[in-house]
Amino acid sequence: MNTKDKNLTQIDEFRVQLTKTRASERYKLTRQYEKLRKKTEFNQSDWNVLKSKIDRSVQNKLDRQANLPVGHFDDDLPINQHREVIASAINNNQIVIICGETGSGKTTQLPKLCLTLGRGIDGYIGHTQPRRIAAKTVAKRIADELQSELGTHVGYKIRHQDVSNKNSYIKLMTDGILLAELQQDRYLNQYDTLIIDEAHERSLNIDFILGYLKQLLPKRPDLKVIITSATIDVERFSEHFNNAPVIEVSGRSYPVDVLYR
Repeated sequence: MNTKDKNLTQIDEFRVQLTKTRASERYKLTRQYEKLRKKTEFNQSDWNVLKSKIDRSVQNKLDRQANLPVGHFDDDLPINQHREVIASAINNNQIVIICGETGSGKTTQLPKLCLTLGRGIDGYIGHTQPRRIAAKTVAKRIADELQSELGTHVGYKIRHQDVSNKNSYIKLMTDGILLAELQQDRYLNQYDTLIIDEAHERSLNIDFILGYLKQLLPKRPDLKVIITSATIDVERFSEHFNNAPVIEVSGRSYPVDVLYR
């Protein structure tokens, strides 16, 4: 095999390895690959640097897969009684709308369900909350349920405070933080799943995010989006996303004594 054929074979091998990298890093690595491929001269040292980055990303993905935290589900929560239906909908659709009353458990259980489906390996499971205090408390609750220290497997990011790291699987944040990240990451490559929680509040931030996601999803077919809402306007959410499936979950009920005087 002459030097030119050997180089072409090596370039083809790089293309195959790129498909095994983490999706959150694949875009940047692919751009570097294309830049090198278009050069007229073959520079082995440049390709060696790229190979090192690709190998690191592939190994990182394997490590994340091996260390994926295992979540336990409380069957007393209404949403967990629909776990198989929701899991099937997430696997078979790019976007799913979960309609559930307060107390159904959707906020804390959906990120754990995504982990069981293998989400969070290629990128973060991003989980938005309308308020900062909610982002912090929900992150703490999910971390406790995963028996993990806050800031490791589960982290959060709010204004002036980032308690997460590159090895986190679930990242809680406010709607405003996600909007701010769009300025630097307009394809949201750092995420493989997004949970837009409390969408029925219809703040300006949420409306902007939903409009942006509709344009982004065709360009990111690997990105899964889950929108949660109370029983308000779910049909409009579904229509906005081309009749996306809606799954309804009832709230938790409690016995009530009625006394007449």
